[in-house]
Amino acid sequence: MNNSTVFYPHIHATGDGENLVSHAGTVLLTRTVEVSGLAAELSTALGPWRTPLARHDPGKIIADPAVAVVAGGDCLADIATIRERPDTFGHVASDPTVSRLISTLAASPAQTLSAIAAARAATRARVWALAGPAAPNHDISATNPLVIDLDATLVTAHSDKQSATGNYKGGYGFHPMAAFIDHGPGGTGEAGTILLRPGNAGSNTAADHITTTRAALAQIPDLPARPGRKILIRTDSAGATHDFLDYLHKQRVSYSIGFGLDARLGDIIDRLPKQAWTPAYTSDREPRDGADVAELTGVIDLSGWPAGMRVIVRREKPHPGAQLRITDSSGWRLTAFATNTTRGQLADLELRHRRRARCEDRIRQGKDCGLLNLPLFSFAQNHVWTAIVALAIDLNAWM
Repeated sequence: MNNSTVFYPHIHATGDGENLVSHAGTVLLTRTVEVSGLAAELSTALGPWRTPLARHDPGKIIADPAVAVVAGGDCLADIATIRERPDTFGHVASDPTVSRLISTLAASPAQTLSAIAAARAATRARVWALAGPAAPNHDISATNPLVIDLDATLVTAHSDKQSATGNYKGGYGFHPMAAFIDHGPGGTGEAGTILLRPGNAGSNTAADHITTTRAALAQIPDLPARPGRKILIRTDSAGATHDFLDYLHKQRVSYSIGFGLDARLGDIIDRLPKQAWTPAYTSDREPRDGADVAELTGVIDLSGWPAGMRVIVRREKPHPGAQLRITDSSGWRLTAFATNTTRGQLADLELRHRRRARCEDRIRQGKDCGLLNLPLFSFAQNHVWTAIVALAIDLNAWM
């Protein structure tokens, strides 16, 4: 790696008590930027936006806010905390310089987001190659797929911002949809993509689910045009639309999608014989008292849905004090999901689907890394900011 793509000083640790610096623990973070190749990739990808005689590399200007939010910041202004330590973080651009670059990038948002996404994808390929057997895509197969979780979240705008609107919960702001690459129960996760949307965007908008899935799949190294069953797309019932499931079927990926229930399906579930039910599992794959799973595929009309789609339902006695929903039946809390996985016990498939709750942890992490506060006015500028948040989430996972 040549000097033009080394963003941060290479600090050497000594025990002599001299030359003490604050934020020394973030050396792991800055070295991750360098060793992963992210510095070189960002520098190349954003090279077209570098002006003649510019002092600061646009790649570093974008990397610095990502480093700042991982180091404890939560907004663009917190870049000041790393500007104070050039011995640790190198020369950090001034606030006006950062703002000018983001405005310039926002003038061509599609090209900018594509460039940053390409840099992240190339870096991810290098990181996963270095990880070897620990890489998320190591030995993936139809029975051991790489999981991509999709979910949307509400982000409040505390001032007037472009495309901020009222949302279905009575708040005001944005409704981004994100995809996360799951690392399994023993790890964290990486950001596939974050699609910024107005606050009034629908939870079940199939076009947004498709756009988010395409962008996330583009982040996975060495995937063919049709990824196949070694990729599992997992989301809640907002994704259970005909258009989205038809898209997943055409891509030949595995899926596990929440499936909405109504009174008619509740009546069918009530009539299932006792032998149709099998105990559900706890997170440790032990039978769970008061919870069962059954298959609905052969007893409900699935015409119009993709071929090979199965529907599995879980019933559970609510804990004391819990309120039943209108779709629950006969004192049971009911949830269902659709999948095209043909093998495995029902309890294992239901446990796999239930583990999508880890996506909520990724969203909380994203909000800790800047997604909670979209700091700029224009929609395009804030979309660039979400790309910086995605960088921060990835760096946090790669350290």
